[in-house]
Parts: sequence; C-alpha cells; structure tokens
Amino acid sequence: MHFDFSAALTLATFLTGIISAVYWLMQRSKNNLFSAKEPILVEYSKSFFPVLLFVLVLRSFIVEPFRIPSSSMMPTLLIGDFILVNKFSYGVRLPVVNTKIIDIGKPERGDIMVFRYPKNPSLDYIKRVIGLPGDKVGYFDKHVYINGQRISQEPLGLYQGVGQGDNMTNSLLQRELLPLQEHDILIMSERPSIEGETIIPEGHYFMMGDNRDNSNDSRYWGTVPEENIVGKAFMIWMNWDSSNQGVDWKRLGSTIH
Repeated sequence: MHFDFSAALTLATFLTGIISAVYWLMQRSKNNLFSAKEPILVEYSKSFFPVLLFVLVLRSFIVEPFRIPSSSMMPTLLIGDFILVNKFSYGVRLPVVNTKIIDIGKPERGDIMVFRYPKNPSLDYIKRVIGLPGDKVGYFDKHVYINGQRISQEPLGLYQGVGQGDNMTNSLLQRELLPLQEHDILIMSERPSIEGETIIPEGHYFMMGDNRDNSNDSRYWGTVPEENIVGKAFMIWMNWDSSNQGVDWKRLGSTIH
C-alpha cells in the first residue's frame, strides 16, 4: 500500500492550524487569551503547526528530497543516491493536487526530471528529458534520433560498477551528445533494445533512463504529461549503499547534469 506523505503532511498542517485557530478564537471571545492550562491537543497543535507549515512550504514549493532506488539512471545517478529536486524550476504547484499556479519555466532537453509515473501517479519516477513537445523521437540501433537527426555518441571505454550497481560492470560507457547537453550513458550491446519512433504531443515529454538497456521509460509506456511533473533534480546530498561500504563521500554535494 502506497503512503502519500505529501497528503499526510498537508492534512496534519491543516488540522493543527485549525485546532490552534479555533482555540484562540474561543479564548478571545471569552476575553481569556492567557489561560494557564491548555488542553493537551491544543498544546501539541500549537507546538507542531509552525514546524509542519515550514516543512510543507519547503517541500511543496522549494525543494524536496528523493532517494534513487534503481539502476535506471546509471552512471549519472547510483542506487543509494539521495538527491534534491527543485520544485519551482518548472512552475509553482499546489501540494497533493499538483496543479500549477505560477508558470516559471519549461523542461529543457537533457534535464533530469522527477515526475509522477503516468501508469500509476502515486509513484515518482526519475528520467532524463529527451523529447520536447512537437519532436519526433526515435530509438534505433542503441541511438536516439531527434527530428530525423541521429544523436552522436563518443565511446569512453568499459564501465566499472560499484556496490549494488556492480552488475553493470563491463557495460559500454558512452557520452551522448544531445544538442546543448552532453551526458554519459550505459549500453549493453548484447541485449536487444525496444525500437520505434513517436511524435511528442503538445504538453508532453519523452523520458529515457541513462542506463539505456535497464530502464522502464517512455519507450515502453509513452510520454509524460505536463501535469505529472514534480521538479528538476539538481544535487546529490547523500549516498548510502550498504554493498559499497556505506557512505560514498565523493558523491556528497555533487551537481547533477
């Protein structure tokens, strides 16, 4: 069963705020603003409300932490990375309903974006933006094609995995040269790839994992609608992988590209 932390946080903030406000109004109507003894529920509500409100505002409108649970974004993001996601890069959205109220910017090709999985919006996914609205995106022979242009790759040798990502050792490490954006990807040359071509509808984005042969992405389930966007990943603040001696100090504070 999926636990919706955002909804629970919003509800807790609302309830503690209402309880505090109602009690204050009741005391005010009685001219008894300085009662010596408050009910325990009111005392806890007054104590927790400002903390919950601060966390809600921070998490909903500014920055939200996420943990990487899979290898789909290797080599850029590793299993056990804890990342920060900018919540206002693509517009300010209301918590829980995710409705945009202020339009600030749009996803750009090459961004690493967190979004709600279209097949199950209760799940958060993270992939790289490959196709923008109106693009024709294809994937053939381990290469991306955008509007008929084959995106070049530069070989960087064989990849050496660590920790829970050790099974990707000896995959091909390639540098993909997207327009205005270069990033590393992993290719398993012996593994068959799903191939095809699609035209991206308006208000949708084509997402792919950097671990091209180990990623459940837009090649399989289609594009991501704009209303499913959560935010843009920008920093690794912690990495913990028990299969790699715990904390990888070299990754802490790394910028995500």
